[in-house]
Amino acid sequence: MLLDRALAFANHLLAAEDWARARLKPFAGQTARLEIGALALPLRIDGDGRLRRGDKLGETGVSIRLPDDTPLRWLTDRASVFAAARISGSADFAEALAFVFRNLRWDVEADLAGIVGDIAAHRLLRGARELGAWQGRQLRNLAANVAEFLTEERPTLAHAADVSAFCGAVDALRDDCTRLESRLLKHVAG
Repeated sequence: MLLDRALAFANHLLAAEDWARARLKPFAGQTARLEIGALALPLRIDGDGRLRRGDKLGETGVSIRLPDDTPLRWLTDRASVFAAARISGSADFAEALAFVFRNLRWDVEADLAGIVGDIAAHRLLRGARELGAWQGRQLRNLAANVAEFLTEERPTLAHAADVSAFCGAVDALRDDCTRLESRLLKHVAG
């Protein structure tokens, strides 16, 4: 069921992008296997360049093993998902799939406009972006306040300047001990 929904969403994105379907059409009939943790998703490319459910026991043209934290990476740093993927099988097929997945984008505003209209969709999306930016600012403010509390009010953490000064003092002491040891060795030897 989850695979069917994921395929429906991927095909919705592919339907809006002729370039992506054209890139996949030469591989019609071939099967790819996406592996994320214990989950294995067999995908077959149909004649239109869309994705279909593949045969679990059938031969695969390419296997793509994604890191276990792919869902989190997909939200935060898409490029790291593809950089960490391990690929085996047909290089051309794997490159075509990777190119499509890397560059396929969801036009949320266009889909939302079909439901609520262009202006409302634009405003809703702008509001969602502003809400996300506001939440990001609030998280940064919270982190700064917690850091200030732990360094000023309840000194649990040391200031970066204090740590740096301590490290400098340790380095100076080490250098002084090295010079003293050198002088003592000269004095004993001489």
